Amino acid sequence: MKIERFEDLEIWKEARELCQLIRDITREKGLNLDYKFRDQIRSSSGSIMDNIAEGFERDGKKEFIQFLSIAKGSCGETRSQCYRALDYGYINQEQFSMIHERTLQISKKTSNLIKYLKSTEITGLKYKKP
Repeated sequence: MKIERFEDLEIWKEARELCQLIRDITREKGLNLDYKFRDQIRSSSGSIMDNIAEGFERDGKKEFIQFLSIAKGSCGETRSQCYRALDYGYINQEQFSMIHERTLQISKKTSNLIKYLKSTEITGLKYKKP
């Protein structure tokens, strides 16, 4: 199966769901008043899906891998901020566990996609001869 749009990538779909979950949680009382922290965790979760999309759209394997690596880093940043949100009392243990598990899954799937891309001979549409 050939994937032609980033919207068809499972990791992008999961990153989008995580971003929406973060947005919903940051609307709750407490976290919604800590503007800097709220904006930071929203930004890092959005960066995951955005970097997956941008890397895919570059049409080159090396660039896609680079942007997947950035997305993976943003995933770790979101997970770290999740700990802070729990420590500050902004989220409960159930919310923490949900975010934590999703970020771990996305990070693992991103690593697996990077490994696959590194092992394949596909170079990307950018390098195909007309």
